[in-house]
Amino acid sequence: MERLKDAVDNRRDQLITLTQDLIRIPTLNPPGRHYLDICEYIQARMAPQGWRCDMVRAKGAPGDCEEFPRWNIVARRSGATRGETVHFNSHHDVVEVGHGWTRDPFGGELDGDRIYGRGACDMKGGLAASIIAAEAFVATYPDHAGTVEISATADEESGGYGGVAYLADQGAFAHVDHVIIPEPLHKDRICLGHRGVWWAEIETQGRIAHGSMPFLGDCAVRHMGAVLAEMEATLWPLLAGKRTEMPVIPEGARSSTLNINSIHGGAAEQAADYTGLPAPCVPDRARIVIDRRFLIEEDLAEVKAEVTALLERVKAQRPSFRYEVRDLFEVVPSMTEKSAPVVTTTADAIQQVLGREAGYVVSPGTYDQKHIDRIGKLKNCIAYGPGVLDLAHQPDEWVGVQDMSDSAKVMALVLEKLLT
Repeated sequence: MERLKDAVDNRRDQLITLTQDLIRIPTLNPPGRHYLDICEYIQARMAPQGWRCDMVRAKGAPGDCEEFPRWNIVARRSGATRGETVHFNSHHDVVEVGHGWTRDPFGGELDGDRIYGRGACDMKGGLAASIIAAEAFVATYPDHAGTVEISATADEESGGYGGVAYLADQGAFAHVDHVIIPEPLHKDRICLGHRGVWWAEIETQGRIAHGSMPFLGDCAVRHMGAVLAEMEATLWPLLAGKRTEMPVIPEGARSSTLNINSIHGGAAEQAADYTGLPAPCVPDRARIVIDRRFLIEEDLAEVKAEVTALLERVKAQRPSFRYEVRDLFEVVPSMTEKSAPVVTTTADAIQQVLGREAGYVVSPGTYDQKHIDRIGKLKNCIAYGPGVLDLAHQPDEWVGVQDMSDSAKVMALVLEKLLT
């Protein structure tokens, strides 16, 4: 065990450089930039060390096109004897930069113990830590049993269909026994799963007319206003009263939640340099996208029925009210048992590295465990990695070097326990 910890410590400078290099590849999603570049970077690092690297393009997946192909990489290192397969999966895509940065979002700046940049926390720091952990393990135990796999996959930030979902559909997890996803859930906590999600578009419908004679039309925006008012009066209070036994963090996510993701009504917005005035029309369409997060105690059909019932209440009070609901995306909750082998092994490693018992949490949002569970049919899966979850998608995002090093030691010890 001490030799393995020392092997990680001896790679501290490599860990820093690797993390910085990954951050400096701006794998922005959308639209899906530089996916091939980051996969080729990982291949160039690992193939000379004896890892078999498979480059997989998710042809036909949502978002995949010739300009922005959805590239993934799976690096595999088989041991001297038969044994189990441990797979570390990280997504390589990052979200938009946004405003408010005081540092170069793709600079990978090291300041004290922190490395800054978009994706530093979510989750290129975790990807780097898993690579260092695997390299340290292989160097310490070159004749290990079984197989170590590391994947860097596309599009987790937009559903994962060009990444883990595609790989799972291709059978990439059929031979895998244990999966660790190094998402930033704090180095002393094991994430067992996530809440469910239902995204839907609600459209209210009216009738177009001249803006000077709105009484001849039917304003879809006013109808949508009534929908939002009913949500405020009945749906949000209902959701706030629902509580789960899942150890979801932060505390507010222990209840069901609903977010209005976007709202659009009337004429489309013109380009920023357009200097004309809008046409005087009564809007005949208004749309909102809702993001409903639900609990393991809830049924998806019940979740949808609550929204339908709300719309029917509005319809009963507005004679001309018409609406449509379109499903966009849905995932049921997932949670691995604490007794699962990957959970108990990781908990033991956390105790040995950090000297304290592991905490157990559930993520408020979904991540790629959903595809490993539902498509790959593998329940023995957790998220564990360095970083502070609250920093994800924020300006001046950062990851701590010591946190990455400690997490790498935990991951390396998991390999030691399972493959030696």
